[in-house]
Amino acid sequence: MAIRIRRILVAIRDLHHPPRAELRKAAQIATAAQAAVELFHVVDVPHRVNIGEKTLVAGAQAHVQARIATAQQRLLAFSRLPEFRKLTVTCHANDDYPLHEAIIRRAQKRRADLLIAATRTRSLTGRWLLKNTDWELIRQCPCPLLLVKSQRPYSKPVVLACVDPFHAHSKPADLDERLLAGGEAMARLLKGSLHAFHAYLPLATYAPMPMAATPIGPSIEMEKAHARLQAGELDRMASASGIPVSARHLRVGVIASELCDTAKKARANIVVMGAVSRSTLGRLFVGSTAENVLDELTCDVLVLKPKRFQSKIGAREYRHRFVPGG
Repeated sequence: MAIRIRRILVAIRDLHHPPRAELRKAAQIATAAQAAVELFHVVDVPHRVNIGEKTLVAGAQAHVQARIATAQQRLLAFSRLPEFRKLTVTCHANDDYPLHEAIIRRAQKRRADLLIAATRTRSLTGRWLLKNTDWELIRQCPCPLLLVKSQRPYSKPVVLACVDPFHAHSKPADLDERLLAGGEAMARLLKGSLHAFHAYLPLATYAPMPMAATPIGPSIEMEKAHARLQAGELDRMASASGIPVSARHLRVGVIASELCDTAKKARANIVVMGAVSRSTLGRLFVGSTAENVLDELTCDVLVLKPKRFQSKIGAREYRHRFVPGG
């Protein structure tokens, strides 16, 4: 089923500087989809504050309300940027906790069709490093999640959908269809093009020897048959989505590195990936190591969940408690 965008929630973390790329892309998608936008910010307040005297409790509560009011004013200023001219934009700030749960609760309350969040933390080597909040949004956000990593605007963007036709990583069978449908909808909305990516490992394994690596296992004929099978399944899925042969990327190797290399060579603006909630982050993404893929990709990432995915985040908002006494 294709993505149908009517309501967009934009989670803004930095109120001191307008997150231009995040806002610009939200406005571009909203304009194309004729969608309403809400700018949302969570005020960072400790989840439990001990106050030495009862007389200070009211002051602490007033301080939080003042911060919320200030955040609301900053969001209103963002909403008046030229990008949002002629769009319906609302603003909301609260002191819910923790951050990822607050964002997901707001998305659920607003029945958002798309959540947009920016990743801004870099290491000393220039790589993107996602924070814990980003990982939790990936794991638990029920609606499509667009992680903005690149400053590049969407100009006839290349949308690269990552599929796994053989479900080698125990993902729901319908997820590939959702990835292709979601990628197609985003490409059509932004007047871009849809590409399909699949990577697989050869049947043979290699045993280390004193002077060389010696292949052990299937014959060359079996490897060729395996390659034909992989190519055939990718072609079948891509053809059903109207993806031309030139936009089909079949690679042999470790999925994380092959995907990053393909995204660079194809100049992808958005990589579409599926996520299922697993017990460990290492098994979060279907077909790859999540940390390597998301930290190394320099383009934006659209994360989609299986059809029957249900978030474990409750609807009840957290309310900060100011406790008198040490």
